[in-house]
Amino acid sequence: MALPPAVRLMAIGTMLVFSFLCIQIYRAPSSLSAGGKHAIKIKDMPRDPNLDPTLEPPEPLHRVSGNNYAPDNANSNRINATILSLVRNEELPGILQSMRDLERTWNHKFNYPWTFFNDVPFTEEFKKATRAMTKADIRYELIPNEHWEVPSWINRDLFRESADILKEHDVQYAHMLSYHQMCRWNSGLFYKHPALKDMQYYWRVEPKVHFFCDVDYDVFRFMQDRNKTYGFTINLYDSPQSVPTLWTETIKFLASNSHYQHPDNAMKWLTDKERRPEHTQEANGYSTCHFWSNFEIADMNFWRSSAYEEYFEHLDRAGGFFYERWGDAPVHSIALGLFEDARKIHWFKDIGYQHIPFFNCPNSPKCRGCVTGRFYDGDATLAKEDCRPNWFKYVGMSPEWAVSKDD
Repeated sequence: MALPPAVRLMAIGTMLVFSFLCIQIYRAPSSLSAGGKHAIKIKDMPRDPNLDPTLEPPEPLHRVSGNNYAPDNANSNRINATILSLVRNEELPGILQSMRDLERTWNHKFNYPWTFFNDVPFTEEFKKATRAMTKADIRYELIPNEHWEVPSWINRDLFRESADILKEHDVQYAHMLSYHQMCRWNSGLFYKHPALKDMQYYWRVEPKVHFFCDVDYDVFRFMQDRNKTYGFTINLYDSPQSVPTLWTETIKFLASNSHYQHPDNAMKWLTDKERRPEHTQEANGYSTCHFWSNFEIADMNFWRSSAYEEYFEHLDRAGGFFYERWGDAPVHSIALGLFEDARKIHWFKDIGYQHIPFFNCPNSPKCRGCVTGRFYDGDATLAKEDCRPNWFKYVGMSPEWAVSKDD
């Protein structure tokens, strides 16, 4: 039986209205609430903020003008900062790729020095090839044996037995001693190298990473002028099997050092148990959220502080860099989340970046070579590794990155 024309029109109209509402719900920004003077908090993140237009941070910004950043200008506008990379000779192709991208998008304008670290001397082939990639100074540094060797208090037999257990839980690199040494060095020793004693800021770059967006301001001066301590692009969950006692040891440290906790810390981000409750349970209270430290722009004065030095010393003596697989990413992140004002941690939304398999790809005409808003490349299960929703929920994002209700 055919419906009367009026009923058909009403049905069509209802469907159109329903479709319109669905589109608006999908497009609408997530619920916002004031996060104090310096941040806007997002209660959930149904829509990736990278899909919204991304501009530069607000002025003032330091830019190239004449020869103020020329490589041979002894009185340039550069500050005490360097691009830093721990890299082996055999990783030359990978670091050349990373250099090519970062020089093209940023450093060919600002000419900050590169500092390469290795536990063995760099070859002449490595030096020649990397020097050809930049006009800036390059320093090739050897890591002191006392910074790289396994500490005397680590039991080698226990290390091997622990690695067997980690492997049973599918923890990568469990038996690779050099990986454990690298994590320890990146956590608490790199900034003590004599080559960095006069340096305050660094941008960490690893082999085989990509940079997609032109950045036309001095990011180190941005950190200094805005009084930022740490900058990240990607925020992930860690494998709880690799850090089962890291939070337990952290709580032990806090028991006698609670005075180091900053009143505006990010404890709720570190201990959230709603989005990945199984992670928080297996990691004994730690959400496993961390900044992916293969990209970090940071002020080394934080690592040199009493709070961080004493915290690292406690962790180092506990042995988890070898008996478990504590990485520098969770160690740095927990320390920042506890001992620093969370508002001094900056999401560099405008810096397009990839370290396989994750991306930070903003919506900007300055970016090319990545898909806007794409977070991962691979199996769809990787989507759940994104911990940015927790960061935006508990800490917020800088106003320039936030979506206004009126937009």
